[in-house]
Amino acid sequence: MTQHIVVTGAARGIGAAIARVLAADGHRLTLLGRRLEALQTLAATLPGRHHCAAADVADEVQVQVAFDSARAALGPVWGLVNNAGQAESAPLHRTSTELWQRMLAVNLTGTFLCSRAALADLRGAGQGRIVNIASTAGQRGYAYVAAYVAAKHGVVGLTRSLALELAATGITVNAVCPGYTETDILLESVANVVAKTGRTPEQAMAEFAASNPQRRIVQPEQVADAVRWLLGEGAAAITGQCISVSGGEVM
Repeated sequence: MTQHIVVTGAARGIGAAIARVLAADGHRLTLLGRRLEALQTLAATLPGRHHCAAADVADEVQVQVAFDSARAALGPVWGLVNNAGQAESAPLHRTSTELWQRMLAVNLTGTFLCSRAALADLRGAGQGRIVNIASTAGQRGYAYVAAYVAAKHGVVGLTRSLALELAATGITVNAVCPGYTETDILLESVANVVAKTGRTPEQAMAEFAASNPQRRIVQPEQVADAVRWLLGEGAAAITGQCISVSGGEVM
């Protein structure tokens, strides 16, 4: 059965990979992100009928407007993939309050606002799925990204709490926790290492891959496949779980 699923942060990287997989399965998608033109460009490449909504997930009013437009375009929301996120690095003593708040706003508050907006439809139907894209940073610590790690730990906690609230319904809530994945965020981190250390891009990428016991960088499509499974009927008994897609980095 095809459903209406909202994917946030859909324009690129993991979000775009998720959109491609779900569209190929026949789902109707609302692609939500900050850059409408990029969303429309992606939508034009997907099979089926989809809706694009420009919004900052950290802005309560923009989120509500986006979900209202999604319902008007494609009907009640059945599923939500909270993928929108941002990562910035700094040692804690140099972490500004503004950086701290940005990391919480996009990664954690955005997940809360979008989940709350979707629940009106999910609770009304008594069924549905929420999948949060957290990170291995929500399962362990990493140096120099305390704000990001704190936010992603918050996403994991939110996932587990909401899963228990909804356990007696037909709604499941889970998280997918990728390790280092080949996205623009990782490429920015590689460029930062190169600039600060003089290493080559290949050496910097190898350092990130070394944290993965399989010695690989995760591909966005591998994350998307985990999301697809959690959205499926076969995962109806799975809720409150954090699926680590990290080559064994977190067990």
